[in-house]
Amino acid sequence: MTAHEPARKQNWVDALAVYFTRRQIVIFLMGFSSGLPLLLGFSTLSFWLRGENVSLAAIGGLLTVGVPYSLKFIWAPVLDHVRLPVLARRLGLRRSWLLVIQILLAGSIILVGQSDPQTALGFMALAAFIMAFLSASQDIVIDAYRIEILSEEEQGAGAAMTQAGYRIGMLVSGAGALALADILSWSLVYAIMAGFVAVGILATLIADEPISRRPPPPRRALAFLRHATIDPLRDFTKRKGWFLILVFVILYRYGDAVAGAMANPFYVDLGFTGIEIASVTKVFGVLMVMAGVFVGGVLVARLGMVRALVVGGVLQAVTNLTFAWLATRGHDLTGLTVAVGVDSFAGGLGSAAFVAYLSALCNIAFTATQYALLTSLMAFGRTALASASGFLAEGLGWPSFFVATTLLAAPALLLLWWIAKDDAAAGAALRDPPPKGEGDG
Repeated sequence: MTAHEPARKQNWVDALAVYFTRRQIVIFLMGFSSGLPLLLGFSTLSFWLRGENVSLAAIGGLLTVGVPYSLKFIWAPVLDHVRLPVLARRLGLRRSWLLVIQILLAGSIILVGQSDPQTALGFMALAAFIMAFLSASQDIVIDAYRIEILSEEEQGAGAAMTQAGYRIGMLVSGAGALALADILSWSLVYAIMAGFVAVGILATLIADEPISRRPPPPRRALAFLRHATIDPLRDFTKRKGWFLILVFVILYRYGDAVAGAMANPFYVDLGFTGIEIASVTKVFGVLMVMAGVFVGGVLVARLGMVRALVVGGVLQAVTNLTFAWLATRGHDLTGLTVAVGVDSFAGGLGSAAFVAYLSALCNIAFTATQYALLTSLMAFGRTALASASGFLAEGLGWPSFFVATTLLAAPALLLLWWIAKDDAAAGAALRDPPPKGEGDG
């Protein structure tokens, strides 16, 4: 079995059945818990602060407390190797960390809600930073748990389930919290959101602990530090073509990132109202993304990871052309719905395959650390490389801009051809098949 392809390609019935195992339900619930805190420290919090007449400069400064999401690779080695006393013996490494983090996370959400933005904005910033740190830590452990508990052929479905749960969690803490704020105080709204962390706690308690095959870390401090921080990097660089793999990780969603960065200005220029944009992109678009991630999970199980990446990559590129078409039509709500629908579906499909691929790249001995590094690199690349999108749009005009974003997908597809041609490039021989937990339904 390789890091790219499942042990066997399943028929369509088996590929669909992978969603209905107990492990996948647990992954879905964990995804919900992972997505829940994100908007509580970003758009929901900024909405609350603006309603309290906090200045835009202060709001912008406060939202920088979300930096732990970009730097989570720094403390990922601790969560990968340090065992909690007592709890680790009863629950295992992953579940013990999850339970502690989730309990603290619920407390931090309540703490943010109890803060007064008028008299104690600094205290609120500190509470929001703690919440972001705990949320990012939960993401580290959940990602590692998903990779270790699922077999190779289940990784695509696992990526779909975690993303579906993640988006529902964001919907609850975004639109749900804003709706509640119309009739309840913000302190009570955040307390209710903290109560939803119970979904993740339930998932942790009913989950099976992955059977660890990693050797125990060294006892001496310096040796442990080297094992936790340097060895994961050294291990990754042993893979044939490791540098090109990293380039592929950065570029796979590059065209989509550039197009997405200019999406809202594009809609505004075409004359769409806020209600039209929200209803199509935030409601219909999210539904199509979720449909895409589930289809992507099935394709990974049915066709294999590389073929699913090819399908996702090509569709992500081609569907950008629908926005070039929309640019020629102007204010056309049907056209907007079509463009957003097909693009969101393709993005969800490609995302499921891509997350499965990143998961397969991780060595079981360093799961949390390597996955955190890969996702941080992906996020950095997406942000940095898309920063020139405005200049590109101004220089080319909207139709040509979206054609250009389609062409920007070409380098990643060429690298994907190389990966498919040389399957050993992802270091398949270095990665043991992930163990399954017992008692799966």
